Amino acid sequence: MGQQADGPDEQHRRPAGVSDATVAALGKLSEALECVERVRGHLYSLHQLIGHADLMLDDAVEQFRAAGHPQLADRIDTELLGRNVIAGRWTFQIVEDFDDGYYALFRELDRQAREELVGGRRHLYEAEMKERRRSRGRPGHEARPGSES
Repeated sequence: MGQQADGPDEQHRRPAGVSDATVAALGKLSEALECVERVRGHLYSLHQLIGHADLMLDDAVEQFRAAGHPQLADRIDTELLGRNVIAGRWTFQIVEDFDDGYYALFRELDRQAREELVGGRRHLYEAEMKERRRSRGRPGHEARPGSES
């Protein structure tokens, strides 16, 4: 892509010699990582929601006892309260394993691909898409902050 005065900043310009196929592959890897970032957020939501629900069980147990249902209260207290969500694990362990394993490797491979192929540049695919889709000279279609075109 040419060096247009109103185009993207240097960090969002394709280095010389980088093919369309490489930019597309990096774009797909980035899109996949963005999806995994959303998954990570959902795992943290799971972690917080399960933790909150587990703490609410204290009140439920107390209320069942006060309402005259000690057997149900005891079963909730001994079988559900503090139970592993999956075999041997609470949600913090799931989150830690995800972060330290799959997520860390995914981020490392994304970083490695960008470093090796385009000098660490991010979002080249999107930057080029923006250039194709924006209407030059129109308000709200500037190439970057502070540019007038």
